[in-house]
Parts: sequence; C-alpha cells; structure tokens
Amino acid sequence: MSKEITADQTARYQQALATDPTAKVLERAVSHQGILATSADYASETDMTPVFSIDLDTGKVANQKQSGRCWMFAALNTMRHHLADLFNLSDFELSQNYTNFWDKFEKANYFYENVLATADQPTSSRKVAFLMATPQQDGGQWDMLCAIIEKYGIVPKSVMPETYNSSKSSELNSTLNLKLRKDAVILRKLVADKASDADIAAAKDKMLGEVYRLLSFSLGEPVSKFDFEYRDDDKNYHIDKGLTPKSFFDKYVDWDLSDYVSIINAPTDDKPYNHTYTVEMLGNVVNGRQVKHLNVTMKDFKALAIKQLQAGQSVWFGCDVGQSSERQKGIMDTKYYDKDALFNIDFSTTKAERLDYGESMMTHAMVLTGVDLVDGQPTKWKVENSWGEKVGTKGYFVMSDAWMDEYCYQVVVNKQFLPDDLKKTQETEEPTVLAPWDPMGALA
Repeated sequence: MSKEITADQTARYQQALATDPTAKVLERAVSHQGILATSADYASETDMTPVFSIDLDTGKVANQKQSGRCWMFAALNTMRHHLADLFNLSDFELSQNYTNFWDKFEKANYFYENVLATADQPTSSRKVAFLMATPQQDGGQWDMLCAIIEKYGIVPKSVMPETYNSSKSSELNSTLNLKLRKDAVILRKLVADKASDADIAAAKDKMLGEVYRLLSFSLGEPVSKFDFEYRDDDKNYHIDKGLTPKSFFDKYVDWDLSDYVSIINAPTDDKPYNHTYTVEMLGNVVNGRQVKHLNVTMKDFKALAIKQLQAGQSVWFGCDVGQSSERQKGIMDTKYYDKDALFNIDFSTTKAERLDYGESMMTHAMVLTGVDLVDGQPTKWKVENSWGEKVGTKGYFVMSDAWMDEYCYQVVVNKQFLPDDLKKTQETEEPTVLAPWDPMGALA
C-alpha cells in the first residue's frame, strides 16, 4: 500500500536542519555558487599535473564543435597519429565530414531494414518505440567506423572539409529523423497491406535517393577521386594524383582494421568476463562489420591499453565524460567533487549498479595518448579530446586511474596485445546478443 509523506515526517526533517549549525552556511554557499563549485576539492589539481612517464606526441587537438561525432573524431585521430608519424605531417587531419556523410547514409538504410524487420509488431512494442525514439544520430562505435572505412575508405580533410551542418548538426539530425519517421509510416503500411517485395524495394530505393540528396545538400557530395597535395613539416612539397578514398587509406594508413578489437569493462551479472557480446539493432552498414565487444576485468582492460601505449600507439576509448569531470581545467578525477561531504549523504554506488540502474553509460569517446606509471602501476592518464584547444591543457585532459576504474567502459586495441586465450575467444566465440537498450549499446 502506498504511503504519503506525513506532517510529522516533514517536521522531523525541518527540526534536523534547524539544529545543524552548518546548515545555513551551506545553504547560502550551495544556493549561490551551485553544487559543483561548492563541493570542488582543488587539491585534486595538484595530483592531476599533466606530466606522464609515457607521453606520445600527437600534435594539435581537433574540434568536433556542435556535433556528436566524438567517436569518429577519436577513431580518425588514432589513424592520423600513425599517418603523421610516417609522413611527417604533425597538424594533418582526416575528413570527419566524409565519414559522417556515409555513416548517416548507411544509418538510414539500417533504420529502414530494422523498420521492415519489426513491421509485424505494434508501434507500442519496446523495440519499435526504441527505433522511433532516435532513427539516427551523430553517435557511433569503433566497429561502425571500421564498417564505413572498409566500404568507402577515407580522405584528407582538405578534400572534404567541414560544413555548417557537420559542425552544427542539430538541424540536419532533426530534418533527417523527420524523414526517416515519415518513411517508417510508409514502409510499415506497405507490409501491413501485403505489398510485394519488389514494391517495398522500390519504395526504399526512392527513400534512399532522397536521403542522398538531403545529405549532399547539407554536407556536400563525397569525392570519388582526388589529388593529395601537401607540404610536410620540413616544408617539402608532395602531390599524389588520382587517388580514391580506398586507395588513400591503403597507402597512407595501411591498417588491417580486423586487427583492432573492442574491449569493454562491464561488471554486471549478465555479462560474465572473458566472453564476447553484441547488441541487437546496433550498427550502420547492413552486412558490414558487426559491433563486437570482449568483456574483461579492469586489470586486463588497463594492461592492454598500457601495452599499446608502450608500443607507441594511441588508444581509442569510451567513457562517461560528465561524471566527476571539470571541463575547463580538463580534469577527470573521482576526488574532484565531494558531494558526500557537502550534503552528508552517501551517494556511492558500484560501477555495475550505475550501469544496471541507468546512472551511467558511455557518452563520449576520446584518445589515450599517455600514462604515468609509478612502480609499474598507472596513476593518471593523458587524454586527447576533440573539443578544441580552449579546454584543458590546449585540449588535452588528465584522467586519474581511479576515474578510469569507475567511468571507462571501452578501449580499442590491436589484438596482438591480447593473451592467447582472450585472442582465441575474441576471434572464434559467437557473441551473446544483448537487448537494443543495453548500456553497452550506448553510442559515444
């Protein structure tokens, strides 16, 4: 039976505050300065000095501006770090707009296919409601970018630069989602009316043509052939003519993307360690690379990231950036804000509890470019963000090792660094399929 709040209860709470000699002081401080500023422990800044025993030189940070393409920026950054080292190009960037175009185009098709696959379910079903809540968005996963590159390649930013709609994506997203929901109505009606496969395919083909036009007007049409012209850091001139996006990737990045695998730390009961997982309805390229995660302990998670950094290669990672994070100073530290002491309330929950109860999930992707090892153990990590140079230390953040324990969920590493048993599991095990709304399906 439900119970209401009684007057006696309220009186007790009021009396408790009235007899607390610090209550009014704290009320004035919090109400005027806010919870975060009042609970900030600036001693954390001393511990988070940006000095690291392993520190990769990765040049200037990029800026995703008012878009949600952090996963794409971070992944392309790991590739440009490699390219810059090989070709002496420190401030070079790959085109985030090029991959953005093809990601949105493929996501539209992926959405249409999911609409058709669930067309026999009512709109009130959880899966249909999940699809319609966000037909597509800027966010994504490492494997999804690999699927785009494997199909379409990549290009230099100079060949397909940013546009208004790539850097400030809300108008494009709302317009594209308006179209996709409208198309979902049509597709579901065709299925309900028992239209032929040919009629459904023709309707979908028309829809995709309209999506291509919408994206071309908004982002610019992707190039199919181009010349790569540049000066390296020694001012030497180079020109490479007649490249395609795929031949550019093969020549200038030359990674076997199948070597790079997603490692997660999700300590929830439904995801035993040392097994693989995928997420239903998560992806972009139909019949392309599958999103596949290998779940490991936090000890193994960090050891793999350290091995790759020690080998001189940066590490894509996903986290919940808004937790215990000071954006302007570029500090991510569990000790930075002490809300427990401020309110005399125990706010603590475990990492698993935060995932299970919706308090945390992956919200942002960045790049690990350094780590401070003391007696062989990590104490803090260097992070390359994609929010421009006006935050942190010229765009670089410092993350405490304790923060990584609590709020990091994913790293991407070359599988050469995996121990043999985990490598075999990652390569051969059929992944367990998680529900579409599982937190490990969150898009960075």
